Amino acid sequence: MNASVRISVSSLRSHKRRFAGTFLAVLLGVAFLAGTLVMGDTLRAGFDTMFGNATSGTDAVVRSANTITTPGESQGVRQPVDTGLVKKIEDTPGVAAAVPDIQGAGQLIGADGDPIGGAGPPTLAGNWIDDPKLNAYRLAEGRAPSKSGEVVVNRGAAEKGDLKIGDTTTLRTPDPVEVTIVGLATFGGEDGMAQVTFTGMTQADAEKYLTAKPGEAASIQVRAGPGTSQQELVDALTPVLPQGIEAITGQESAEENTDMISSQFLTLFTTFLLVFSGIALLVATFSIHNTFAIVVAQRTRENALLRALGASRRQVTVSTLVEASVVAVLASTAGLAGGIGVAAGLQALFPAIGFPFPEGDLVISGWSMLLPLAVGIVVCLGSALLPAVRAGRTAPLAALRETAVDQSGASRPRAVVGGGLGALAVAVTLTGVLVSPSLWLAGSGAVLTLAAFVVLGPVASATAVRVLGSPLDRLRGVTGGLARRNALRSPKRTAATASALMIGVAVVSLFTVFGASLKATMDQTVSRSFAGDVAVSTPSFGAGGSGLSPRLAGAIAERPEVDTAVGLGRGVAEVDGKGRALTVTDPVALQRTFDLGTVRGSMRDLGTDGIAITEKEAGGQHLKTGDTTQLAFTDGEKKTFTIRAVYGRSELAGDYVITRDAWAPHRTQDSDTLIAVSFKDGVSAADGKAAVEKVAAAYGNPEVQTRDEYAQSSAGGIDMMLTLVYALLALAVLIALLGIANTLTLAIHERTRELGLLRAVGQTRAQLRAMVRWESVLVAAFGTVGGLVLGGFLGWVLVEASDGASDSAFAFALPPTQLAVVALVGLAAGALAGLRPARRAARLDVLRAIATE
Repeated sequence: MNASVRISVSSLRSHKRRFAGTFLAVLLGVAFLAGTLVMGDTLRAGFDTMFGNATSGTDAVVRSANTITTPGESQGVRQPVDTGLVKKIEDTPGVAAAVPDIQGAGQLIGADGDPIGGAGPPTLAGNWIDDPKLNAYRLAEGRAPSKSGEVVVNRGAAEKGDLKIGDTTTLRTPDPVEVTIVGLATFGGEDGMAQVTFTGMTQADAEKYLTAKPGEAASIQVRAGPGTSQQELVDALTPVLPQGIEAITGQESAEENTDMISSQFLTLFTTFLLVFSGIALLVATFSIHNTFAIVVAQRTRENALLRALGASRRQVTVSTLVEASVVAVLASTAGLAGGIGVAAGLQALFPAIGFPFPEGDLVISGWSMLLPLAVGIVVCLGSALLPAVRAGRTAPLAALRETAVDQSGASRPRAVVGGGLGALAVAVTLTGVLVSPSLWLAGSGAVLTLAAFVVLGPVASATAVRVLGSPLDRLRGVTGGLARRNALRSPKRTAATASALMIGVAVVSLFTVFGASLKATMDQTVSRSFAGDVAVSTPSFGAGGSGLSPRLAGAIAERPEVDTAVGLGRGVAEVDGKGRALTVTDPVALQRTFDLGTVRGSMRDLGTDGIAITEKEAGGQHLKTGDTTQLAFTDGEKKTFTIRAVYGRSELAGDYVITRDAWAPHRTQDSDTLIAVSFKDGVSAADGKAAVEKVAAAYGNPEVQTRDEYAQSSAGGIDMMLTLVYALLALAVLIALLGIANTLTLAIHERTRELGLLRAVGQTRAQLRAMVRWESVLVAAFGTVGGLVLGGFLGWVLVEASDGASDSAFAFALPPTQLAVVALVGLAAGALAGLRPARRAARLDVLRAIATE
């Protein structure tokens, strides 16, 4: 065993360059993984500290115990509490102070006239609490609001909107309210809670603009007297609170806030990054395996001599694995340091792009170090295992004969196995997509498809390289022909080298196709369902913003250019025990402005006790027109509604529709999310839009868009997502390029005598460089074409599976321009990967190369 270790260390010392690509591939993959974990831990600790500091003076929170959570939302809507409870709470032994905490949506308008925030994180407004220990915000500059119209805003929002103390601006609540800034505040020592904005008002203004009626608050903040612990305070409050109202400790409230941020943002964000870390490591696996396979093949005679001198199979196998272990440990350790650097860089970068990282040092836990280290070592050793076993099987007699490197794997058994795996993949995929729609079946089929591509790679590579390289004979003459034959020499190696790039291109293509399909779906939805001429809407990406004033639709409808203007508000209720989103609107105007499909019953007859539902919901609950269903609202009231209409399409109208009169007794802060406007006959689009914009300007100046503009803006978040995806996938493509470059470098070492002979018979340095570069381009072309085919197929699978598993109709779209760009980038990447090996080949000394054994 010691001899094996000595041989391995000696080999590594003598051939350090052989493993440079492997070292970098492992380092980059581990660094990305470690950086993601460290960043996640740091963010969680930062938010935990920030919330802890912000709520350190709050010992208990009194709130409603009833929440209604609709599908797709992690945080439910909670019933407000009666502020009349404040007096009863103050009289409870152990209570030092109690104040109502009124919260709602309020979006500030910046100095440039544009709204501040709203593209995701919420824009909050509430009453400014004078007790500094019970107020999560701390006054940093100016003073607290003392009369109607005065507000305090968080310093981050003021800076983003170029606002300062003394400025007058508009606050959308969603009704526009003119406010004057008299103070700036911080949250937990920060200028704000990430990109969340906050506007603090007087209690009277908060009740007027943020609640349905005076005397309601989101919660009541309670401070304990001396000697009373938080739990003792909760125990004292619980008996005096009415049914449906609960008290929790301030620590529990802070933990819930941290968990809310974690579930809504941090977990999603870190999971997103971990997926791409996995993709990078998967790509690295192919590069590492290929490197060790080539090295083992090149050392066939060396290993055979060791066997002839008495080394056992185990010793030869172990020596190869020891080499892999040394590379794995060194690269993974370097990757940990790189990961800390990645997290530190993100900590500095986030504030620059508008997302403040909570202040504090990086949190480096044992788990965030041990996991990437273990993954890096396992990936490297796992990738080297088969080549190591193959090295151990080298026969001693191989030392006495010339051995060809890597006798290719385009064998009949491989073709049979790959073909069978491909057939199984297609069967499983089509079953999960067309026969019995299931994301799990479709996903399993996608994994099998990837495996089939990898297995069939060497079988397909010979034909693919011949086809892709056929133009080279005419365009580049002998140089192109030699490049093509070099790529054909070892189909298994060519396929293994191209597989790394294929996976990167496939994932890029998958997201490109899915993003284009989402856009096509949105266009289809708007074209099919939206019959209006213009739309007035809130931001489509995220849940931020204050919404639109419910009075705006009526104001627009009064314009002489307008035929119909209908606003779509949002409510929540439990329908037969399940949380559901309600569309609050004028049903008659809704039917005139939206295509609802076939309508059974009458949308005119909903009144205050009628409801309209989709065919899907009616079928799922076995309901029809004339039947009744019970709705439970956040205020605790339950009411029986009659199904008076069943309609076919819910894409923009939602699954449940009630009138504004039916919603009014249960509403909290009322707002619309969309206003659809139809013009009268003869009114041009430009004149009608200008008229709507004039009215909208008085309501906080929300955006007015044509149908096409509305569809494009609704898909705006998709482009943002794709940009982030492409940036993250750049790491996987980089690792794939390192694999191609490393393979070519090793192949040049293997073909040293051949290259020397080519130079001796007249090939110039430029021709030699071109030959190596074109070989790299051919390998990249094979990987790129395979990736485009695989990514396009998986994109179709994802779209069709989503269509079958969801209630929305997805449209499949192949974006030719974007995919052509992906193809060109793949080819350019191949040419780039071949530059260094080509230069190295051209620098070979002719006589020494010819004399090489």
